[in-house]
Amino acid sequence: MRLLPPRFSSWCLLLVAAVPAMPAQSTSWRIDPLHSSAQFSVRHMMISTVRGQFGGVKGEIVYDPANPDKASVNATIDCSTVNTGEPKRDADLKSPEFFDVKQYPVMKFKSTEVDAAVAGKLKVKGTLTINAVSRPVVLDLEGPTPPIRDTQGREKIGVSAATKISRKEFGILYNPIMETGGVAVSDEVSIVLDIELIRNQPK
Repeated sequence: MRLLPPRFSSWCLLLVAAVPAMPAQSTSWRIDPLHSSAQFSVRHMMISTVRGQFGGVKGEIVYDPANPDKASVNATIDCSTVNTGEPKRDADLKSPEFFDVKQYPVMKFKSTEVDAAVAGKLKVKGTLTINAVSRPVVLDLEGPTPPIRDTQGREKIGVSAATKISRKEFGILYNPIMETGGVAVSDEVSIVLDIELIRNQPK
């Protein structure tokens, strides 16, 4: 076998070292609505907590692990899927007094800024639209998890997020006064999101 001259080999090594590494690419992921949900909780009469959830979570996240602060989120939630385990209450929540699902069937979230100051955690600032009202909110997000492949060979990741909002700021003003002077339903609503995402194939 013919050996290359030492000087030639050194030049080859220098050329390889001079070639810049390919930067990590942003990847597009779509929300899997079958394995994603949005849970909420609100205090009732200041003595108990009512919990419920929405299905029908859809949308897309663009994420580059090398530049997490460049991520973007665009998602919708089907308001007609609201479920608190009580049909009469669910019917009330779909009425014009609350989510008015006939006129505004989905709520929307679109990110405006992502802060990746802590490893494994992101603060996602964005605009949440419920009914016809849009307000800024901040999601405290954990993840994404390391990618895995499901039984169909699709690459998946998961994220979870939490925030709190004022329902009155979104025009949901239902506020009956109790005999004791307090309100029946608190203004603050806690929201927790559990999201599973499927990697989109390059077009």
